[in-house]
Amino acid sequence: MIGKRILVTGGAGFLGSHLCERLLGQGHEILCVDNFFTGRRANVAHLLDHPRFELMRHDVTFPLYVEVDEIYNLACPASPIHYQFDPVQTTKTSVHGAINMLGLAKRTRAKIFQASTSEVYGDPSVHPQPESYWGNVNPIGPRSCYDEGKRCAETLFFDYFRQHKTRIKVARIFNTYGPRMHPNDGRVVSNFIVQALKGEPITIYGSGQQTRSFCYASDLIEGFIRLMDTDEAVTGPINLGNPGEFTMIQLAEMVIELTGSKSKLETRPLPADDPKQRRPDITQAQEKLGWQPTVPLREGLGKTIEYFDNLLKG
Repeated sequence: MIGKRILVTGGAGFLGSHLCERLLGQGHEILCVDNFFTGRRANVAHLLDHPRFELMRHDVTFPLYVEVDEIYNLACPASPIHYQFDPVQTTKTSVHGAINMLGLAKRTRAKIFQASTSEVYGDPSVHPQPESYWGNVNPIGPRSCYDEGKRCAETLFFDYFRQHKTRIKVARIFNTYGPRMHPNDGRVVSNFIVQALKGEPITIYGSGQQTRSFCYASDLIEGFIRLMDTDEAVTGPINLGNPGEFTMIQLAEMVIELTGSKSKLETRPLPADDPKQRRPDITQAQEKLGWQPTVPLREGLGKTIEYFDNLLKG
């Protein structure tokens, strides 16, 4: 097999670094692009000497002139703390970033993958969420820069598909966790693990009965690659996530047990527009990609705890 030249935007981020690693393992040449707002050089440090890996500092809100066969567009801060830090820039990253990467795909005739999100469903009134559900999103709230930015990016992808015959693949990612998560990203898995390892109170927002579904990083990356490898008739959007559903209290208790922590639970008010339940309907992923997650939460948490434990000791 002759390797492809593949661009991964957001390639030094949590998911991007795992994707770069996996694609290198398949024999491809990787151009990893990141502006290092949330991505970290440390995530790809072990790849820097690889002969088929190139790292470039670049912000996708500006055009990029390179020659590539495939594009994975992962560039965008994905945690509320990071995407609310500069909400205007977050929207620009989703919208201008999509325009620039789609323009590149159009020019090079590359196949392009969009890392969309379950946040396009907002606070859902349908449960679990199938791809046919249009969502329940507040367009002017504190989370809107991310939710609406990603929704607009999907619009652009499908308009390029219809208008320019661009080969697109759109995945809607549900909560994902694993090694290389940012320790201060404010997401529930990293929050709980870091608090437990430090023996601090574990912060539960609201009643703790709100639910999330947690997919381990390696499972998600497998879904990415399977979607990218489908024929042109499969554009997505396709949900990628683990349909196992857990309350925040269940997750906190599992983290405390696995870390052996003495941490206690501490409740705080629920943030605005925080979804009360989130679980993917993965029927399409099963039928079109032959994909479903294989790593149980307990096993994935164990590996993630080990990563954070080493990070905090380091």
